[in-house]
Amino acid sequence: MALFSGGLDSSAYAAERSRVSGGDLLAVSYYEPQWGMQQERVLTTIRNSSRRNIRQFKTSQQVRAQQRELEPSARTRGLLYVATAVYLAAAHDVPQVAVPENGQLALNPALTPARVAACSTRSVHPYTLSLLNELIRALGGPVAVVNPYLHLTKGEVCLRALDAGMPAAALTGLTLSCGHPPRDQPELHCGHCYPCLVHRSGLLTALDSDDTPYAKDVWTVSDDLDAAVDRRALHRWLHRPFGVRDLITDMPLPHGLDLAPLVNVVRRGRVELTNLFARHGEAVRQ
Repeated sequence: MALFSGGLDSSAYAAERSRVSGGDLLAVSYYEPQWGMQQERVLTTIRNSSRRNIRQFKTSQQVRAQQRELEPSARTRGLLYVATAVYLAAAHDVPQVAVPENGQLALNPALTPARVAACSTRSVHPYTLSLLNELIRALGGPVAVVNPYLHLTKGEVCLRALDAGMPAAALTGLTLSCGHPPRDQPELHCGHCYPCLVHRSGLLTALDSDDTPYAKDVWTVSDDLDAAVDRRALHRWLHRPFGVRDLITDMPLPHGLDLAPLVNVVRRGRVELTNLFARHGEAVRQ
C-alpha cells in the first residue's frame, strides 16, 4: 500500500511496485477535482505494464463535519492522507504504508532563516514519520509508515521510474510535482517554486533534457520578483556549505538514525541543482 498523489515520486514508486508480482496494489490519493484526470492518466500509464492489479482510493484533503469545512485550507492534507492509508492498511492486514518522497524534499532543509521549522513543509520528514509511528504504536496499531525514497535524490528517483518502465514523456507531461500548480492555466507546473526547481534538476540528471510545460520560465523572470524568489534563495543556499549541523538546526531527527546517508543525499541533490544553474549560465561557488 502506498500514497499516490500523481507526483513524480509517488508515480515512480507505484511503477516499481506494479512490476513486482503479488496481490492488489492499493494507491491512496487525495481528492482534488482539478487534478483527478491527471492522476488517472498517470495510473493508466503504469497499469499498461503492470504485473498486478492497481486499485485507487481517494480521500478528502480537508477536515469536514456534516458537509461543513472545519479547516478550509489544505494544511491538514498530509495528516488526513496518511491517516486514511494507515486505516486501510490496518483493515486489510497490510503491515506497511509507503510514503514515497525523495530525500531532498523529505528533509527539506530551510533555504533561508525565514523558512525554518514549520515555515517549510516537513510532512514526510523522518522525525514527523517517527512521531506518527509512535502514535500508531501507542494506540496498538500494527502498521508502520515508511519513506522508501529517503536516501534518493530527485534525479535518482527519475532513473528508478525509467527503469520501472515509465516513459520519459509521462515523467515530463503527466506527473505533477509543483508546490503551487496553476489553476487558471493549462500547465501543471508553475515553473518557479522550489519543488519545480528540484523537478527540473532531477529530469535533467536522468534525461539530460526537460520537456515539462511550465507556466513561467524561471530563468527569464528576473523582473518578476515573486517568481524569482525561490530561485534566488536556492542559489544563495547552494553557495553555502552543507553539513550535519545544517541537517538538524531547526528539526530534530529520530534517535539512532544514521545521519551520514542523509547528509549525503542532500549533497548529491545539491550537485544536481548546481548543474541545473550551470545549464542556465549561473555558476555556484561552494
